[in-house]
Amino acid sequence: MSETPTPRTANLGGLLTGRVAIVTGAGQGVGQGIAEALADAGAAVVIAARRVETGEPVAEGIRERGGDAMCVRCDVGIGADVDDAVAATIERYGRLDVMVHNAVSPPGPPLPIQEIDDDTIAAQIATSTAASFHCARAAFPHLAADDGTLILLTSPAGIEGSGHLPLYGCVKGAQRGLLKSLAREWGPAGVRVNAIAPVAWTPAMDVATAANPTLEARLRGRTPLQRIGEPAADIGPVAVFLASPMARHMTGQTLAVDGGRYLGL
Repeated sequence: MSETPTPRTANLGGLLTGRVAIVTGAGQGVGQGIAEALADAGAAVVIAARRVETGEPVAEGIRERGGDAMCVRCDVGIGADVDDAVAATIERYGRLDVMVHNAVSPPGPPLPIQEIDDDTIAAQIATSTAASFHCARAAFPHLAADDGTLILLTSPAGIEGSGHLPLYGCVKGAQRGLLKSLAREWGPAGVRVNAIAPVAWTPAMDVATAANPTLEARLRGRTPLQRIGEPAADIGPVAVFLASPMARHMTGQTLAVDGGRYLGL
């Protein structure tokens, strides 16, 4: 794994004290980093994971550091699962202030569009596009009760396209269309909708670099800051910012948190 000069998380103080957040796909990687940062900022965090065996250790780690967290099983491609995760959150905490949709199906190897199989297409649409809708629909009544926020995890591929992963670029672009539409629809209700487009070191990166030893050097070489982000230290605080009153006048925006690799905004 890449070394990092940054701490695990910034000093996030009590920016989110009293708030409650759900983070999908929080059993590892970027989702785990966001969940830990939200907890460090004082939020109670619900780890919504397709596999409880990965999500529960993250919740336990937050509790061991003095935070408040629980894990619920949730396949975000199934609307009823998302509804159940929100219901469990309301039953436990009585409110929901922050909904973070991070879970995504692996995009698979780079392939031209004519070689992508139907199962991969269905999985990508289910976990990125349809799941964003499921999360928005289930969370909105609770977010609207107290100026809440929806945060989607997207990608620069959804802004500029991808010649290597055309399907991934498509579903991530669809997420940005949804967030802009919801920002307009939900603005009068006081609910903000924003996105983060991250590049960070994850277990998937470990697998990819093991298979391709030159990958890390190439990624660093295309990044002005010359390093790959850390989920908790680099991506998590941005989610805290978007969830906090500091971003109270921001909606419909995508923040690229990738060390400067994408400079098109």
